[in-house]
Amino acid sequence: MDIAVFSAKPYDRQFLDAANADHGHRIRYLDDPLNADTAGLAAGHRGVCIFVNDEANEAVLDVLAHGGTQLIALRCTGYNNVDLKAAAERGIKVVRVVDYSPNSVAEHAVALLMAINRKVHRAYNRTRDFNFALDGLMGFDLCGKTVAVIGTGKIGRVFARIMVGFGCNVIGYDAYPSPEFEALGGRYARVEEVGANADIVSLHCPLTPQTHHIIGVDMLARAKRGALLINTSRGGLVDTEAAIEALKSGQLGGLAIDVYEQEADVFFRDLSGTIVNDDVLQRLMTFPNVIVTGHQAFLTREAVSTICETTLRSITEFETGQALTNEIGAG
Repeated sequence: MDIAVFSAKPYDRQFLDAANADHGHRIRYLDDPLNADTAGLAAGHRGVCIFVNDEANEAVLDVLAHGGTQLIALRCTGYNNVDLKAAAERGIKVVRVVDYSPNSVAEHAVALLMAINRKVHRAYNRTRDFNFALDGLMGFDLCGKTVAVIGTGKIGRVFARIMVGFGCNVIGYDAYPSPEFEALGGRYARVEEVGANADIVSLHCPLTPQTHHIIGVDMLARAKRGALLINTSRGGLVDTEAAIEALKSGQLGGLAIDVYEQEADVFFRDLSGTIVNDDVLQRLMTFPNVIVTGHQAFLTREAVSTICETTLRSITEFETGQALTNEIGAG
């Protein structure tokens, strides 16, 4: 089956080629992201493979359908960038990667937490200049602190388990409580308690209309002063400008993010030699108590291998007329 892979990075090519040895699909790699300007490149490809910041809105789907595309395979878990209703109306099936290593994202969240708390980013820059002064590098013990996990699915539960291992008091907030989260030693709390008592808040929920800007002006105002915020889920969960104001006032003690609301315009590319025309991101990067990584939480050998294997298996299911194990319905 002919597949057009958009936003293809070197690691995509390496791991998809390895996984494709068992499937034999004809893969065309495209550096460009999928959007209204590039959708025509998929003409003649029955399948299209996309990533988190590719656009599959109604206009793009029109072009894809006209060019013969019948399947969109997301090599990620989130699918908020696909108009599922429009895809169904055009007879295009959509599949995703339901499960890959939850450890990859949860462990990166822990790495960000440790780095922002213990000022590792600042210490690294200092010691590169042989500055070994300790002023301004003080953090706090995680043991005994209260950690709020917003979203207690698989990734949130792995993060919670690690925090329990540190000796933290773990509270959760989720529309769908998990007995497994409680079995780990966590307990569920009201949103008011999450804000008032949490020393650390880590986001692990999907982006939906209900969770958009779940961390906004009101939530930040209710937060415990000096709390740390970690986001490895979706950029739209955080109102970035509200977070900047909370950082300026000291209400928010630190911010570590692997995702950003407007990341589609900047992430996954080298802009080091250019002027980035994103004033919000520029302001955010000026704070010494902010760490930004470029959507790399998923990037482990185990996770990428599973993502590629699952994606190609879904494509083979479609090609051979099997039931699509990881299909996303329009409802």
